[in-house]
Amino acid sequence: MNLRFFIDRPVFSGVISVVIVLMGIIAMKALPVEQYPDIAPPTVNVFCTYPGANAETVQKAVIVPLEEAINGVEDMIYMTSTASNTGDASINIYFKQGANADMAAVNVQNRVNGALSSFRRRPPKAVSRQRNSRMPNL
Repeated sequence: MNLRFFIDRPVFSGVISVVIVLMGIIAMKALPVEQYPDIAPPTVNVFCTYPGANAETVQKAVIVPLEEAINGVEDMIYMTSTASNTGDASINIYFKQGANADMAAVNVQNRVNGALSSFRRRPPKAVSRQRNSRMPNL
């Protein structure tokens, strides 16, 4: 089209401009945009309680056997653990980006259950929770 066409028809030019702006607004509302994309790796947390034990006892009697059992889970990057003087232990297992967090939680839970069955005395109570980058807790 010729530029003269739009100069001779200013109402048509205005209508075309309004239509383009409305289509842009509709497109902005329809396009999915993530403000916070998935950048944190999937994580599984294992919490154990061993009543009456101090941090050193929890470390030796609970955390070390559980870490040995959990080590080598598919797609695992690394794990961290903490023990408190109240008998609480926490093990955080981090997985590769894109790993299936549900499957990782099941694999960790299976290994924890296997390790808990090998305790001679009363086994500690263990609970595992999964967390991906959006951090829903199970």
